[in-house]
This record gives sequence, structure tokens and C-alpha cells, in this order.
Amino acid sequence: MEQKHQFKSIRSFIGAKDFETSSNFYKDLGFSETILSENMSVFKVDDKLSFYLQKAYVKDWIDNSMIFLEVENLEAYLETLKAKKLTEKYPKVRISEIVKNDWGKEFFVHDPSGILWHIGCFY
Repeated sequence: MEQKHQFKSIRSFIGAKDFETSSNFYKDLGFSETILSENMSVFKVDDKLSFYLQKAYVKDWIDNSMIFLEVENLEAYLETLKAKKLTEKYPKVRISEIVKNDWGKEFFVHDPSGILWHIGCFY
């Protein structure tokens, strides 16, 4: 009989074209940063959700990186992000309106490097 394992987290590694700008963006987004080295930080969304930001830029990798963040109240979270005026502070950042799909709803955030975040909720 196979033993059941208790998993604690899963973390993606993403790159940054300009590490300092991306770091500031994620802090402004509301994530907390723990600096691991001059080339890497871990950003916590909350106690269980986090990702690594690296001082590394490979165009094909960045252009194809996507992350899905599921939230409970999509409309409220979009309004929170809009109120932060991130698209004014970071010219390369884009935030879309909510799109309804057959599986749920989502909106999109492009970070300063171009990484595409899908922020959504399931029906």
C-alpha cells in the first residue's frame, strides 16, 4: 500500500526583466517579500501561497510564463487592484476587465516583465 504524503506547498519560479521594479510591483500588489539572496526573493500571497522571483530574464521563458491565482471574490479583488493605480505607477503593467468563461470568471494582470497572471474564480 502506497503511503499518503502530506504536502505543504508548491511554488513557481518566475523571472524578472528588472528585478527591483518587479519586486516593488509585487509588494505594491500586497504580497510580502522575504529576500533570500541578491538574486532571489520569495513573495508570499498569504501563509500558504507563495512564489520565487528571480533576477533572471530569458525572453522566451518570461513571454510564456503564466500563473493562475484563485480568489473568493473576484470583483472585489479587481476593484482593490484598480484602486492601487498600478498601471499608472508601472507603465508596462496591464489589468483587464473580468471575462466570463464556461468554467468560471477571470481577469488578467501583466506584471512589469510581461508575466501573465490569470486571477479567477470557478463556478
